[in-house]
Amino acid sequence: MEEIQGIKQKNYRLTTKNNFSKDFALRDQIRRASISISSNIAEGYGRKTNKEFVYFLNVAQASCYEVNRSYISPWILSTLTS
Repeated sequence: MEEIQGIKQKNYRLTTKNNFSKDFALRDQIRRASISISSNIAEGYGRKTNKEFVYFLNVAQASCYEVNRSYISPWILSTLTS
């Protein structure tokens, strides 16, 4: 869980810089998805069956993909418009 907290803190720091600080919707989406990662892992851990735990791990993984896509999208847009 400590590693997840570190990821969340890095995302908060990254979203205060450059274009992310100006694009409030994108910044907030990245932050919400970052929180969702640790929340879903914790919720899954608290469930009674392995099947439920795996379900929440999959949801957390989807949030990881969402954060990743959120960082890549502005870069792609700026590359295409340059």
